Amino acid sequence: MNDSSWGAPRPRAGFPGAPGQGGAAPRGEFRSGAGEAPAHEAGGVPQTRDMPIVSDPGGSDGGHGRSGPGGPHGLHGSGDSRRSGGPGGPGGSGSRESGPAPDSGPARRPGSGASDPGPAPLSGKKRAGRDLRAAIGVGVGLGAVILASLFFYKPVFLGVIVVAVVVGLWELTSRLSERKEIQAPLVPLAVGGAAMVIAGYLRGPEGAWVVMALTALAVLVWRMTESPEDYLRDVTAAVFATFYVPFLATFVALMLAADDGPWRVLTFLLLTVVSDTGAYAVGWRFGKHKLAPAISPAKTREGLGGAIAFSMAAGALCTQFLIDGGSWWQGLLLGLAVAVTATLGDLGESMMKRDLGIKDMGTLLPGHGGIMDRLDSLLPTAPVVWLLFVAFVGGG
Repeated sequence: MNDSSWGAPRPRAGFPGAPGQGGAAPRGEFRSGAGEAPAHEAGGVPQTRDMPIVSDPGGSDGGHGRSGPGGPHGLHGSGDSRRSGGPGGPGGSGSRESGPAPDSGPARRPGSGASDPGPAPLSGKKRAGRDLRAAIGVGVGLGAVILASLFFYKPVFLGVIVVAVVVGLWELTSRLSERKEIQAPLVPLAVGGAAMVIAGYLRGPEGAWVVMALTALAVLVWRMTESPEDYLRDVTAAVFATFYVPFLATFVALMLAADDGPWRVLTFLLLTVVSDTGAYAVGWRFGKHKLAPAISPAKTREGLGGAIAFSMAAGALCTQFLIDGGSWWQGLLLGLAVAVTATLGDLGESMMKRDLGIKDMGTLLPGHGGIMDRLDSLLPTAPVVWLLFVAFVGGG
């Protein structure tokens, strides 16, 4: 899931927690620059001033009440350009005045005798870090497709899984090629991934394992047709992609194969979505303590608590009323496991995206990113949910 779904502010480039940056003080420690005394008038101690603010990759501010370039307070627009050099500096494009440097005296507004008080105070109201209208619209559309295929005819939903796997592999291999020049062969991955999901549905875990082994072998042979340079790197990445996307997705097909398969899959999807929703709602409102700032600065401990509470409550209801032979206490354990694995999956993909230097794996789904940005929590959760269903109520 997107980092913005957990409520904590996302750091800007040049501030602590931003990729590739370090040592810069947070924004609250800079002064407006208006009316400051020059260094020689302050006992030889230089005074700090505002530095140019660079918007984050998504154009959002992670819950600070500003979204997009030149948000409600105009912090990124020409109306509030910084006066410390660089873009919008003295004489630069978008500067408010092109006269003396900041140390020459207090800056004044054109036509006014009053000193510039600096930027307007920030509102305490938080905003979501993504386009909620687009996200909700796409989410509703995906939900309708999933429900219709899931309860209409099982093989149709199996086809939905196959499409998601193939598109996810395409996104992952494309980003690896663009950002790291890793050439993981897509054709054997896509063919083997589709076959793996179908084999899991028809033949169970044994069938999935066999196809996974054959897919890895096909990758090794396919890559032999090219230069031996970086051969080991490319096939290692391809085998990782084989495990990460189609093999983990096969456990959804294993759940689907049970007699009450549609209800198991629906429970799995609902709990993962509810976990993310609980993290978003609680983290957005109460999030203060970061969970893993080096990996995903927007996630908070409060958000994790919300994910666990919401998921456990939903798990108790779903297991009691939707699963044959299920009990509410089993749902509590199931919900706890989903919240933990979904969070770990989200953090795992955040780690990969930081290493690749990207915000999203793709742009196929407006407001969500790519298919892989929706699968990040689902993939590692699927085998855990399948295993708990087998332990609690059998394989079906």
